[in-house]
Formats: sequence, C-alpha cells, structure tokens
Amino acid sequence: MSTAPAPYRHIDAGIYCLETGLYRHGLAACYLVRSADRLAFIDTGAANSVPGLLGVIADLGLTPEHVDYVIPTHVHLDHGGGAGTLMAACANARLIIHPKGATHMIDPSRLTAGSTAVYGEEAFARDFGALTPVPEARVVIAADGDTFELAGRTLKFIDTPGHANHHGCIYDETSRGFFTGDTFGISYREFDTAAGPWLFAPTTPVAFDPDAWLASLDKLMAYSPQAMYLTHYGRVQHPADLVDDLRASIRALADIALAEEDNADAERESRIKTAVSAYLVAGARAHGVALSDDAIAELLSLDTELNAQGLEVWLKRRAKAR
Repeated sequence: MSTAPAPYRHIDAGIYCLETGLYRHGLAACYLVRSADRLAFIDTGAANSVPGLLGVIADLGLTPEHVDYVIPTHVHLDHGGGAGTLMAACANARLIIHPKGATHMIDPSRLTAGSTAVYGEEAFARDFGALTPVPEARVVIAADGDTFELAGRTLKFIDTPGHANHHGCIYDETSRGFFTGDTFGISYREFDTAAGPWLFAPTTPVAFDPDAWLASLDKLMAYSPQAMYLTHYGRVQHPADLVDDLRASIRALADIALAEEDNADAERESRIKTAVSAYLVAGARAHGVALSDDAIAELLSLDTELNAQGLEVWLKRRAKAR
C-alpha cells in the first residue's frame, strides 16, 4: 500500500511546495521541481518526512526512479535530515551538496550525536528520525556556480554563507527564482498582512556570520530574482521589496548580541532570548499582524530559542578570536 502524500501545492511552473510536518503545519517545507518526467528535491525535511514525500511522487503518477537530484541547501536537520533516507529510496538520484556539508551526509554520526545532545534521544527520534548515510559514490560536491540539468531545466548552485558556512541556494532559470533554504530568512504565512510578507533572520547555531550573510544577499539580488522559495515557509514574490527588511533583521539581531558581548555570565543567553523575543514581537506588530503579543511569541518560540542559542555561540566564537 502506498503512503499518503504529504500536503502539497503546485505553486509555479513545475514547482511544488511540500509540507514536511515538522512540529506544526506551515513551519517547514521542501520543494519538488519537475521537468518533463524528471524530478529534483530541494531540501527534504527530516527523515520522518520522507514517506510523505514519496507519496507525493506517486500522487503525480511518477516513481522514485524519476528523481535525478536530492539537493539539501544545508545539513541542518529541518533541511537535510531526510536526505539519506530519500536517497535510499531513489536509486537513480545523486546528492548535490556544499563542500562543507558533504562529510555530514556521508557519515552523519556527528550530526546524530550533536542533535541527540541538544534534543534528547526521545525527542530526536520522535521529531526527526534516524539519519541514513549517503554512499560517497552518489555524492556530488557542488562548487559555486555549478549547474545541473533536469531534462532541459537548469538549476544553479550558489554558495551563500552567513546563516551557515555550508549553505547554498539554488537558482532556477525557468522561474527566475531561488530556493533559499534559510538565506532569505523566515516568513511564516500567519504573519502576512496587507503590507505583504514579514521576514526575519534565523541566527541558528553554530555558524552565524552577519557580514557574510549580507554579502550573500547581495549575490542573490544580482540575479534580479522574481521569487524566493523559502523552507520557512513557501514562495515570496518581489524579493527586491523585501531584502532591505531582512538586512535590517540581520543587523538588529547581531546588535542584540553585541550589546551583551562584555557580559559573559551564565544568564547572558537568557537575556539575549528575552531581547530577541521582544524584537520579533515588535517587528510583527509593526508589520500590522493582528495576533496578540502572546500568540506571536508562541508561534515564534522555537525560532526565538534557536536565535538566542546561535547568537550566544557567535559571541563565544568572537571571544575566542580576540
């Protein structure tokens, strides 16, 4: 019996947005690109997401053998945690990955150990599932500017450090859009207003680099993209109208951390978390979001926690470099 497909939508020419089911609906997506009868996944969700992804392939009247590429934008579990499981099901696929992420896909033991330490064994198994190694022979390490052909549709890998040092975005020449992972920020649909989407930067551990991130945004915008396909969450259009707000978010979150740089006590991360929450709630409110402050804070609780952790790690890294 085939697995039920994950919820999905056809959002652009040959582009499907798939719900990965992590934590709540509308938090984490991945994308399926179709050209003729050939398929490419960009991001995968967690390992627990993969049965639903395979169900989407079947719902489209195709099989896993039609998948040519699996392309995690980076190896954080909500983006690449399911890559090994998906590759095991898709015998013809090659994994396209940033040079600094390849070792974690081939041998995910360090990812597993680190993630289990953060989440605990029970929560890790429940929310993400076991990480499956990808055979090295099926891994293609992508350099900046490399292109990959999908039945006449060109996908281009762009190195975009800042959120993570192993992050890449994928430019689709057909849609003139980027699959941005976390590089073009987070924009949940619950916060859309008459003013459009609201974006903020995810400063998740462990490699936040604001200067590199700002340079990566400049690199993306040089393509004059028409749309950005965000893992968190969905398509946003007219990115030229949005990018300055994202730049401001990167700078503001860095400033929150820098204000605490000389206060390296045990409570620093807690203070950063409080400041991040206040900043995000105020930003949503200024955008015209009608939800209560408590409802906004609750929807953003995971992001607030991860942003605070990432900013604390960034400050510790800066201290070591002094």
